[in-house]
Amino acid sequence: MIQNNSPWLQQLKRTRPAATLLDDIETDIAIVGGGIAGVATAYYLIKNTKKNIVLVEADRIAHGATGHNAGQLASYFERPFSELVGEFGLELAADGQRAIESAWTLLDEIFAEARLRTPMWQFTGYAASRDIEEILVHLKNNAYRLKAGLNPELIMIAEESSEVTKIPSMYQALYTLVPQKDILALLESRDVRHIAALPIRKGCMNSALFSEEVIGYLLAQYANRFMLAEHAPVERLVLYKDVALLEVCGDVKITARNVILCTNGFEKIKILNTLGSDIDTKFHHLVRGAVGYMAGYLEEFDKSPIAISYLPELQKTGDAFQSQPYFYLTRRPYEGESHERHNLVCVGGPESLMDDTNGYSKSHPYSDEAQEQIDQFLHTTYAHAPTSKIDYKFRWHGLMGYTPTGVRCIGPEPSNPVLYYNLGCNGVGLLHSIYGGKRISRYMAGEHVEPSIFDPKDRLQETKF
Repeated sequence: MIQNNSPWLQQLKRTRPAATLLDDIETDIAIVGGGIAGVATAYYLIKNTKKNIVLVEADRIAHGATGHNAGQLASYFERPFSELVGEFGLELAADGQRAIESAWTLLDEIFAEARLRTPMWQFTGYAASRDIEEILVHLKNNAYRLKAGLNPELIMIAEESSEVTKIPSMYQALYTLVPQKDILALLESRDVRHIAALPIRKGCMNSALFSEEVIGYLLAQYANRFMLAEHAPVERLVLYKDVALLEVCGDVKITARNVILCTNGFEKIKILNTLGSDIDTKFHHLVRGAVGYMAGYLEEFDKSPIAISYLPELQKTGDAFQSQPYFYLTRRPYEGESHERHNLVCVGGPESLMDDTNGYSKSHPYSDEAQEQIDQFLHTTYAHAPTSKIDYKFRWHGLMGYTPTGVRCIGPEPSNPVLYYNLGCNGVGLLHSIYGGKRISRYMAGEHVEPSIFDPKDRLQETKF
């Protein structure tokens, strides 16, 4: 089996030739990175400004993390809302949550305006919990959400569980008791340790197919203002007071009034800020790399699309609880080359951190340990998993970027506002990337953009993980 066989890239079926860059060019805005973040940023800049845009991609559109992800749409953060409140205050945390939730509408608008045909499913998904400490965190989140004017999450807890007695009375109105069999049915789980289910809006989408289709739309409709360059890795970025110089492999140079980094954050780009303050060191500490492993197999086309996150028990270290990696499962219709309809079941969760992300390669072998973990998860948890050996049609891995605080970095670099960022997938990057593109376009359109939890000044000051 191919060691990195992504179902999303298999569905791409691209016929457009690679767009190359042969000569030096000048432009208003250069976007570095052709994943969903760069594509969404280009879309909103074309839509909301009159500026000329060049999108530069080191490989091909959507062939990085965007083509090697789990394909799940989610509008939450990979950290509790109560922690965001503790770091940023209630008002900014609530504004940040509303901002990401607004990306559902933004996504629908892109589909309508560009007349996209990429399949997308939206539905009620679930988070599964088997740990009372995890449940208490969600209840605390609910209390803050109510205080901030956000809709509280629905939290269903098994009425048979003795753990209910540990819930403080002040949270009594923030959850509902239901039979555990109903919880297990919603979670499609055979693991009786699951004692709570949290319904949440979720979705599935092939973000590589989405990105390629949006690029096709921009090239067809805005050829006078939009240019694409593939197989054009940026080696050096020089920032002056009012302009940026991008040195591309092959001795081609791009001069731009602004440059927006929509990369994973750890590409081999040397950044020189001529205004004096060092950016390069901070930038390369801004995002931590993690290799995520995923696998998928086909089952009968007899169930609805779903996305479920299965949360582990929290582990206590001293007086603090630490969350462990969790497994996530998605199911969606899949049509193969034979045009027979099946459901594609995808599972992810195993990760390995990388101190030096330059050592990652998409051709690296698939981790045997990750495969064993996914096998064990399916056989112990997913109620519809085959009881015998699972015949995986796809196994893939991708390099993800995590910011120190788990919040996407969106906006101008404080040391030189010629440079902007829209980066940091943090495990749930699709809707976050789309919102980031819209926010960047507001800056470039000259709007007053309110302070937020996404501001780079907060991210770049923290370089420890």
